[in-house]
Amino acid sequence: MSQVDVRAALKQGLAQLREAHVPSFTLAAELLLLHVLGRDRTWLYAHPEEQLSNSDAERFFALIARRANGEPTQHLTGKQEFWGLEFEITRDVLVPRPETEHVIEVALDRLALREVRAGRKPTFAGEGLQIADIGTGSGCIAIALAKELPGATIYASDISSAALTVAQRNATRHSVSDQVNFIECHLLDIAAPQFDLIVSNPPYVGRREAETLAREVRDHEPDIALYGGEEGYELYADLITQSAAHLKPGGILALELGHNSLPAVQPLLDAPTWTNVAITNDLAGIPRVIAAERL
Repeated sequence: MSQVDVRAALKQGLAQLREAHVPSFTLAAELLLLHVLGRDRTWLYAHPEEQLSNSDAERFFALIARRANGEPTQHLTGKQEFWGLEFEITRDVLVPRPETEHVIEVALDRLALREVRAGRKPTFAGEGLQIADIGTGSGCIAIALAKELPGATIYASDISSAALTVAQRNATRHSVSDQVNFIECHLLDIAAPQFDLIVSNPPYVGRREAETLAREVRDHEPDIALYGGEEGYELYADLITQSAAHLKPGGILALELGHNSLPAVQPLLDAPTWTNVAITNDLAGIPRVIAAERL
């Protein structure tokens, strides 16, 4: 292979991805080149004439070919940013999405409001709080909450032992492994204390929707983390019932919603057990988080 410089490699890479109809092809090409070179974006555009070694060029174009064939960029680089933190990502976990950050925002806002109502300072470190993250996957929600609330104790459950292995590595990477307890189980089948906060981004895609998913998702992300049943919303009933049993009075529940699951999920919180039910839309205007408090 004749040597290419940074500009030529990037141009050729994004042309291949554009031709393969890869979404966000420019960003994908940049991220793959940064990954191969171990550089940041500032360096990339400050050194367009830097020559790539033959081995770096071969690695880059091999990754470009795999991305063009549908493999997610995050699987090729092994990482994804979430809540300003870098997470290790493998094929065993769902790639964290930006919209899931709304779950953390809603949870923190609700906890702060609870402190104000109780006459305490809204800026607190979560001292004494017991929190559960159900279906933790990469651990992104649990670890982000641990960083925001260093005084809290967090229980993070998942049915997949492979996912929990990744989550534990992420907790170690972010120095919160002493704060987060990982448990292999289905939903809330855990012997644990009553919680102040339960959060979850459960599987919510319907199997009947599989053919409508992007190939990056359908062919490469774990089925167990994607599909909530034939319709997609089947897990919410058990999750909400178990949450009612595991939350302290005044405890908070915050759940991520699928793009069309609100009509099936909202009635589950109409029970007398729940109060202060509210919906938060994501930046696309889609109902993304439903939150409530336990009476």
